[in-house]
Amino acid sequence: MRLIRPFRRLLDDCERRLSEVVAGHAVCLSTPAADTLAAGGKRLRPLLVFCAAPDPAARRDALVSAASAVELVHMATLVHDDIIDGASLRRGRPTIADAQGPAVAAQVGDFLFARAFAELTETGDPEAVRELAEAALALSQGELLQQQAAFDIHLTEDAYLARCRCKTASLFAVACRLGARVGGGDPITVDRVGAFGEHVGMAFQIFDDILDLTGDPEATGKRRGTDLRDGTVTLPVIYAMRDDPSLAARVAGVPHGEDVDALCRSVAGTPAMAEARERALSFVRSAREALEGLQGVAVAALSTIADGVVDRYS
Repeated sequence: MRLIRPFRRLLDDCERRLSEVVAGHAVCLSTPAADTLAAGGKRLRPLLVFCAAPDPAARRDALVSAASAVELVHMATLVHDDIIDGASLRRGRPTIADAQGPAVAAQVGDFLFARAFAELTETGDPEAVRELAEAALALSQGELLQQQAAFDIHLTEDAYLARCRCKTASLFAVACRLGARVGGGDPITVDRVGAFGEHVGMAFQIFDDILDLTGDPEATGKRRGTDLRDGTVTLPVIYAMRDDPSLAARVAGVPHGEDVDALCRSVAGTPAMAEARERALSFVRSAREALEGLQGVAVAALSTIADGVVDRYS
């Protein structure tokens, strides 16, 4: 993407920093942590940090530290999520929990969290550390909400959205806020790019939940219907059960042998998929509105990222 190209060197610096941050510690932690980072990913959250910075060139080192910290928190949550979900694959590769056991995975996740906050202190900004700590707390609250609502066929749309704000959107928002804050932005800029990040995160999660039902496992790197198997009731499922109440019994029956692949096809065949997609698009529109008239940040690049969230599904 042409508009993202100016941030390529910053992303490369972030990649090197991530490798350095997890190196030189106990091999039982450093090696699986490095393997997790090497599995890749789009590094979307670090890119948000850089695009939200008004003056990335002048504050390069601090921004690389902030971007690395955000990505380390993200990776830590994935490692912990795989333990909770009993996931065997992540991006098409065996998870740490599957390959080395949940105890090792828990230690690696904790290690990544610790290294994230150690790295963020390099910015010299206590408020940045506080903001990331609050986002990490929201992530844990979102995971708790998800566990409490397992196989809850009466889950409301509002409850689902509240969970998404905690579990996904909080980290998108703080990535943008840290970029603007560490990158020299004023409080208004910090708040507006933070709102952009939250809306993009909401759209990202809804599209991800749609992909869980319709995506090709070869492309997504995980089994279709992973959310249903884990008891995670998502927005397209909420809409589908509303439109076809007979689906509720099938969702509740997953722990008792319900055919998940067939259930995915049934849900995907309802108008709920288009409705969920439109709800995601409404968040993308809100994200764009948050940037209107904003000066001093890479608005075009941020808008391209918002479009990329849509393209990921399309």
